Amino acid sequence: MIVVTGAAGFIGSCLVNKLNNKGFKDLVIVDDFSNASKNLNIQNKTYRQKINRGVFFEWLKENHQRVNFVFHMGARTDTTETNTGILNKLNLDYSKSLWNICTKYDLPLVYASSAATYGAGEHGYSDDHEIIKKLRPLNQYGESKNEFDKWVLEQTASPGFWAGLKFFNVYGPNEYHKGRMASVVFHTYQKIRKEGKMQLFRSHHPDYKDGEQLRDFIYVKDVINICFFLMLHKKDSGIYNVGTGEARSFLDLAKSTFSAMRLKPKISFIDTPEDIRGNYQYYTRAEISKLRSIGYDVPFFSLEDGIEDYVNGYLAGNLRY
Repeated sequence: MIVVTGAAGFIGSCLVNKLNNKGFKDLVIVDDFSNASKNLNIQNKTYRQKINRGVFFEWLKENHQRVNFVFHMGARTDTTETNTGILNKLNLDYSKSLWNICTKYDLPLVYASSAATYGAGEHGYSDDHEIIKKLRPLNQYGESKNEFDKWVLEQTASPGFWAGLKFFNVYGPNEYHKGRMASVVFHTYQKIRKEGKMQLFRSHHPDYKDGEQLRDFIYVKDVINICFFLMLHKKDSGIYNVGTGEARSFLDLAKSTFSAMRLKPKISFIDTPEDIRGNYQYYTRAEISKLRSIGYDVPFFSLEDGIEDYVNGYLAGNLRY
């Protein structure tokens, strides 16, 4: 039996589908299941049981003998969230409790961290464990994720296998419910479809021209391929970057979206909103040598190919994965 928390969310629901496609149907999915739009992500998925996150720990304690693997994808993912109480409860305390249960019963655990932990990148983007304690995230969401990573590395007891995954800029199907927090690809597609044009954030950094802010964009299908690999690999515990290892510009992203929609680019620039301007990452690029070193050798989708698949395989038909 495999457990997936955050199973109605973006990455969690894609992971459930990946597991189903690989023949794994004995799943327990965990979420709050209060968002009707999110719940559309789990329609037509196969699973044994659906459990509310509030009672999940009691269920796990009673049923741990039946569990073979735990994917912890559930979290408060709003990067503009300033309520530290919510972030501590959902991203830190909840994760600590799950870690402790998995440690007690030796349940393999893969959990979601974030590239938001890297802050402005002053210490680079290496997933070396020695660097993690030096990181200074730019927002409270990133801080909550980094605090858990640091806590994990301080533990003397752990599951027999565990992995923390620093997701970079993930885009792809099943993010319809995310609103403002949906990927730039999603918002670009919607804007072009409605208005025939796209506005990108203007650069407020002297080292970057407008639209040339750089991010490591990774297609969600690559993310879940890595999750699946780790479930089968089940060794080499540690914290890993999950990105492509390539930094691409928002201008590249917008042009690729126009291309996937068979339209000529029409792009202009607007000021970055004040509430995120001071905490804006102008450059991210995952160092993925550690992931490659343990045997993950699958090629990543290029930005162009990922957007083509996303736009014409899902967004154009309002379809889910």
